[in-house]
Amino acid sequence: MLWRKLLVYGPVVLGPMMVVGPWFTLRLGGGPMLPTSPWAVVAGTALFVVGVAVMARCVWDFGHVGRGTPVPFDAPREHVTVGLYRHMRNPMMAGMVLTLLGEAVAYLSAWLLGYALAVWLVLHLCVVLYEERTLRRKFGDPYREYCASVSRWIPHSRRAPVA
Repeated sequence: MLWRKLLVYGPVVLGPMMVVGPWFTLRLGGGPMLPTSPWAVVAGTALFVVGVAVMARCVWDFGHVGRGTPVPFDAPREHVTVGLYRHMRNPMMAGMVLTLLGEAVAYLSAWLLGYALAVWLVLHLCVVLYEERTLRRKFGDPYREYCASVSRWIPHSRRAPVA
């Protein structure tokens, strides 16, 4: 049952922000609706693929280790500190931003770059104002130790303690 939810929630939650938002941004910005530079497409596609791979791994870890999904109403029941979460606290969100940056590069669009930065700002505010407080209440001292040893946004080689 959990895996079916992951297969539905992942694309339903992440898809609109990765596809619909950029499409509307390009339409509103008046830029070209198709990429124009082959090199920009290659570079943008590389960023996009890495971002999608990061998000997919995080969804896997949420289900496999955390026994939950990326949506707040069905969040992981266990604190996830494996995989990419050993190196940064918000890899799924970083993957989302990488995907959006890939789109901005592929389209050579300042509008999409602005969209990616706006999404990052909203995600950052959600993390700081809601998510971290909620996780501190839910997981207590182990989460505080995790925050002390793992950066919010910048991956590093230090590893988080595995719970």
